[in-house]
Amino acid sequence: MKVVALISGGKDSCFNMMKCVAAGHQIVALANLRPANKDELDSYMYQTVGHQAIDLYAEAMDLPLYRRTIQGSSLDTGRDYSQTEGDEVEDLYHLLKMVQEKEDVEAVSVGAILSDYQRVRVENVCVRLGLQPLAYLWRRDQATLLSEMISCDLHALLIKVAAFGLDPEKHLGKPLADMEPYLTQLSEKYGVHVCGEGGEYETFTLDCPLFKKRLVIDAMETVIHSADAFAPVGYLHFSMMHTEDKVNGAVASVLPLGSCPCQSVIEKMTEEADQAEDIQEEFTSNGDLSCHRGRDFPSCSPKSSRGYQWISGITGLHSPDPGIQSQTNTAFTLLQGELERRGWQLKHIVLVHLYVRNMEDFISLNKVYTTHFGINPPARVCVQAPLPAGQLLQMDCLLHDWPQESQQEATFHHREALHVQSLSHWAPANIGPYSQAFRTQLNRREHRK
Repeated sequence: MKVVALISGGKDSCFNMMKCVAAGHQIVALANLRPANKDELDSYMYQTVGHQAIDLYAEAMDLPLYRRTIQGSSLDTGRDYSQTEGDEVEDLYHLLKMVQEKEDVEAVSVGAILSDYQRVRVENVCVRLGLQPLAYLWRRDQATLLSEMISCDLHALLIKVAAFGLDPEKHLGKPLADMEPYLTQLSEKYGVHVCGEGGEYETFTLDCPLFKKRLVIDAMETVIHSADAFAPVGYLHFSMMHTEDKVNGAVASVLPLGSCPCQSVIEKMTEEADQAEDIQEEFTSNGDLSCHRGRDFPSCSPKSSRGYQWISGITGLHSPDPGIQSQTNTAFTLLQGELERRGWQLKHIVLVHLYVRNMEDFISLNKVYTTHFGINPPARVCVQAPLPAGQLLQMDCLLHDWPQESQQEATFHHREALHVQSLSHWAPANIGPYSQAFRTQLNRREHRK
């Protein structure tokens, strides 16, 4: 895919670009959000310190750079994000929309490692623009990731520090490679995030294998933002910088990243599929699943003591049109009726087993499927299966609601959704463009007399 890379100057955004190229994608443009008339913005979303040198990235990579001044602020700070006028996230939307209008881009490179807050908001913008987020660093082990960055010739320096054990006077401007042992020590002693994901430090990248030229800082000064006795906060202000040619004068032909983790998983799955080909042909040649015949659908399991219940066998066989979208609509009409009859709602579905006769129908099916759920759909497993003749899909749904509690107990209910729409190494084997999980918790506290 053709990719626009969100860059802050930090190590993460640069290394994710390297991962995108290693995965076979092409970086065609760069994009950056900058603060207005100040070195650093108090932003939940963006690294802005060092923004004075970002223009040099276009020269270093010989790519167009698109920039926009941040006008909004952090307004919608919830776990999920919805379009909010005046929020700083909307600045990202307008920036990427501008890039999309000028460049033939299909995807966005984002260097998120741990922050759900940032990932959710970038994904929201990408979905609205029809772009695919690429977050290959997501949920990587931080110690391993930091070591990999350094070993892959990514050269960065510390540009901001804000944690116990980090001193602006001692550590600002230090190369990341030199700081790795000390950062590891701080992590072991005090729980500091070794990649700075807790805001402990920020970096600025001067060179990496993707750069045709390297950045050189000619003059800089230390700015003390907070002179706290235990965890002083300080950053570097660049006042003069330039680029200079590298020895080879071009991008490294082979990035030192090894094979893409996704590729090894795909190869293993392909090997397993080849081994099972004879068995698959035996099933598909029968055309139907005889075990489905004679059963009354849909069926419903007893409700468990913890509030779980299955509704199985939801199909669209009675659809007026035999096509996949019509059958999907009919299946959801049937599902709605079954839920209402049993006192459930769509919001109670936490897992769907989706069976399709032909996986080529998935895109058309999914266009209907997604209209029935909100921002956090239930987790879903989708597989191709030899369904009965004429039947194109079937859904089995796991529902959950907390049981009625006695008056002697105070109960705290908590449902947490994980909805990851970025492509990453975190879950490379998933069918579809996202990864999902639901966790339900019930905590009881007894009243004491």
